[in-house]
Amino acid sequence: MQQEQILVIAAVIAVIVLAIVIWYVLKKRRTEALRDRFGEEYDHAVHDRGRREAEENLAERERRVSQLDIRPLTADERDRYTHEWKETKSLFVDSPAEAVLRADRSLADMMKTRGFPMGDFDRRYEDLSVDHPDVARHYREGHALTVRHNEGNASTEDLRQAIKHYELLFEELVRDAGTDHDHDHDRHAVEHHDHDLDHDDRPREGVSTRDMAHDRHDGVSRRVGDGVDRPRDLDEPRPTVPARPRN
Repeated sequence: MQQEQILVIAAVIAVIVLAIVIWYVLKKRRTEALRDRFGEEYDHAVHDRGRREAEENLAERERRVSQLDIRPLTADERDRYTHEWKETKSLFVDSPAEAVLRADRSLADMMKTRGFPMGDFDRRYEDLSVDHPDVARHYREGHALTVRHNEGNASTEDLRQAIKHYELLFEELVRDAGTDHDHDHDRHAVEHHDHDLDHDDRPREGVSTRDMAHDRHDGVSRRVGDGVDRPRDLDEPRPTVPARPRN
């Protein structure tokens, strides 16, 4: 009986140890996956929240964004925002503060157009960091400089840096604009081109339109004018060849 109890206890201990090992392996894999997904944002979140809370927050961001309908800009939207961005950069020469505020509003509008929820800045930033972790940092730093300006603590150089941070995000948001539409347009163009090649009714050099029509009509697979004579009609007499004189 005592030996059986020892075996039971050993089995229980083995199960507990195995469960701990599995938990540790899964936790490590989760950490590695989040670090790979978020990059520097993972380190930033851990620094601000601690590892456990940061990983829970990052995982929640992934779940939340997976339920959103985020899309690329259309080609027309891209052109409109590009025009606005050029005007904003030009405005910086005469009014840096106004340009930075306008850039901040323009980026928020672009994100809204793409499908990001328009909550407070922290929510927008967290949602952006899921699929765009590299530029999310620039959005955060540019916005921080904008807040400093609103508090009266930003220099002109700070505003210049804010515009640079914002521009990196702008370029990211318009990068994939219109991709699907352009791809479909190119595919249809290729199909149309192939159709034209298969049904080319233009006469080829040295071949009349009448001969080409006859060639298609009598079912001959070889093209007229490609160096191969078209078969004669069965009723067409063959030319006679004069006999050679005997010596």
